[in-house]
Amino acid sequence: MERYPGKACITLLIFLLFRPSEAASDMMVVPVHPGQDVILPCWAVDPSISAVEWSRHDPKPEYILFYSDKETDTTIHNPSYKNRVDLSGKELKDGDASLILKNVSSIDQGTYECRIAPAGSGRKKRAIIDSDPIRTIRLQVTDSGSNSKGGNFAFVYLLSLAAVLSGAGCNL
Repeated sequence: MERYPGKACITLLIFLLFRPSEAASDMMVVPVHPGQDVILPCWAVDPSISAVEWSRHDPKPEYILFYSDKETDTTIHNPSYKNRVDLSGKELKDGDASLILKNVSSIDQGTYECRIAPAGSGRKKRAIIDSDPIRTIRLQVTDSGSNSKGGNFAFVYLLSLAAVLSGAGCNL
């Protein structure tokens, strides 16, 4: 059997890891147990950010966090998130607009969207960002007593991935 060079195997690995179905939707699933804190990642391509908006649209639209001019606007977000949300980096260094959600409960399960206004876009305080989300995350809250199905899936997926790469002639 012909062995593939390293670059071909790396290309195959990248293709298999980032399957087209996930890449097309840009949906990331983040599992968490009730009571835990979680970081919902969001990174801007351009590190200069003037405003960040985190929102949720299930079951109805609601704002989780709006940050502009180095301040969080607490007047527009849902009260159930009071004292439970913050940005991971207050200075938004290197384009990091990730959201920290503390003390997660089952009602937090759902789809979260991160929107960013680049510096110089003219966004002022309390402005709602009218653009497509740069990150969409499905927060999956699982019962802390249940076994880790996500962990088992990841193990089986990685084992299958290794078998495919090995069968394709990649040296593992």
